[in-house]
Amino acid sequence: MKRLYRSKTDRKLTGLCAGIAQYFNADPSIIRLIAVLLCLGAGSGILAYIIASLVVPEEPDNNAELNQ
Repeated sequence: MKRLYRSKTDRKLTGLCAGIAQYFNADPSIIRLIAVLLCLGAGSGILAYIIASLVVPEEPDNNAELNQ
């Protein structure tokens, strides 16, 4: 089952864009560029980024997954 997580390894701020890129099998740089354009263009992109960073959980540790 595919789930959306914030990335722990490929992060610039919170790992949200890298997590979205992993979910959609896309390049993280393209997702980051889209996020910057939304923040500069619409202005509400900043609020959406902050809310998504708070709502989307961080990627679980590999050791925790193996123990389950």
